[in-house]
Amino acid sequence: MHATERIADRYELVASISTGGMGQVWRGYDTVLDRPVAVKVIRPDVVADAQKYDEFANRFKREARVTARIENSGVPAVYDAAVDKHQGSLYLVMQLVRGVSLADTLAEAAPLPVATAAAVAAQICAVLSEAHAVPVVHRDLKPGNVMVADDGTVKVLDFGIAAVLRTDITRLTHTGNILGTYAYMPPEQIRGAAPTPGSDLYSLGCLLYEMLTGKKVFPPDYSAFQLQVAHVEEAPVPPSARVSELPQDLEQLVLELLAKDPEHRPRAAQDVYDRLVPHLPRPEPGTPDRPLQHGVLPDPTRPYRRPTPPRPRAEVPPLGRPLPPTLAETSVSGPTVSGLEAGELRAADEHAQALMGEGRFAQAIAVLDDVIESAATALGPESGLLLEVRILRAGALALSGDARRALPEFTDLADTLERHFGPSDEQVLSCREHAVYCRAQLGETTRALREAEQLLGRIRGVEGDRSEGVLELRRQMAMWRLRSGDIERAALDLPALYADLRAVYGPEAPETLEVADLLDRLGRGRR
Repeated sequence: MHATERIADRYELVASISTGGMGQVWRGYDTVLDRPVAVKVIRPDVVADAQKYDEFANRFKREARVTARIENSGVPAVYDAAVDKHQGSLYLVMQLVRGVSLADTLAEAAPLPVATAAAVAAQICAVLSEAHAVPVVHRDLKPGNVMVADDGTVKVLDFGIAAVLRTDITRLTHTGNILGTYAYMPPEQIRGAAPTPGSDLYSLGCLLYEMLTGKKVFPPDYSAFQLQVAHVEEAPVPPSARVSELPQDLEQLVLELLAKDPEHRPRAAQDVYDRLVPHLPRPEPGTPDRPLQHGVLPDPTRPYRRPTPPRPRAEVPPLGRPLPPTLAETSVSGPTVSGLEAGELRAADEHAQALMGEGRFAQAIAVLDDVIESAATALGPESGLLLEVRILRAGALALSGDARRALPEFTDLADTLERHFGPSDEQVLSCREHAVYCRAQLGETTRALREAEQLLGRIRGVEGDRSEGVLELRRQMAMWRLRSGDIERAALDLPALYADLRAVYGPEAPETLEVADLLDRLGRGRR
């Protein structure tokens, strides 16, 4: 495995996400805070030009400051920005957004249903209303700069070429260097005039037109020059001529957004949002959320249908072929199987274990996530090696403090393993125990105690009454009882626990002293 490039001795560049005119965006990893990030790195050939370095460095720093000032969940958070003149590197560290770009959504599913198009456009309006208040104009609003996250929220990316609308700030673009994409560029920007919030609304009109009709405003085979002329002089084909049964008021909104004169467009993003509201889906608070399935496009109507939803319940995946006799007997070798490279799953397992050994749990989870789905398809959801990897992933989730995601994983793994190996299998008991601890961490103390009572007898039957696992579970159960107010039951259990801890670990062990202190405070004698 080749060495991973690291920036500022902190951010590792894991995989390329996209490449734009000014730089490249990477999926990265923050080694200090143990979290995935997006890292935008300016193109080396641009940085290498010493005469332009200061200009690009200033633009880059301003990108971070300006984007950070837009306080809206629809703009990825900025975590860090730096200029290293000695090494000639510029980078911006941002929130990593998992989802599908609007460009990919349109390529796969256009034209979009009216409610879906309205939901995307309305969320973009929410972002623009905040940005224009800074004031910041995006100036390059296009499908590639709009992301629909897995939970349906729309993110507007790359405010990096935005200009702060202040007369005392020098423009960073060279004379004649027009920023933006011609297919979505407003007439005034093509003419070289300073863009305004109305310029972003024109670009939004181009997006809404394309979402509703499946076609760009002007033919995609136009040359760059033809596109510029068309935006300045040519009237767009009405959306209703391209798609039937389009609401008249929505078509009118699109045509107003595409007005050549900025004065004839809607006054502000808030006004556009208000006119989209009748076409948004109604709230459905009683409808349960479903986890996003692989290959299914995220649903941008969800934030309107479920404006304040709870975290969705985890679903147990359907069962597949029977589990092999033992986990150790399954291996991935030989040629590629249904998209799974030879040894890929085992390599991911070993890589994740190494990362976990360094305390890099978030990165370990990402490594395993990259292979689990293809492995389930190739080997079956109950393949022994796949279950090993899933157990490792569940452990990484628990160690990272994400008990909410770890709990359904441990529960499903325990159920699957128990069907094949019985209730007393070591790994079954381990998964059940971890699930109990997750419940307690999530505040489900009563249920955690109930499940722990059932589990304790099974573990005692296998390991005895003084194994490390049994002693720890008994100690935690006493703490949970005290937390839930069942002081009498805890006081009854603690003396026997103290005696066993003293016998196994000695009187000065931290666990023994902790229980001794509890007994003293409860006024109960020690055995």
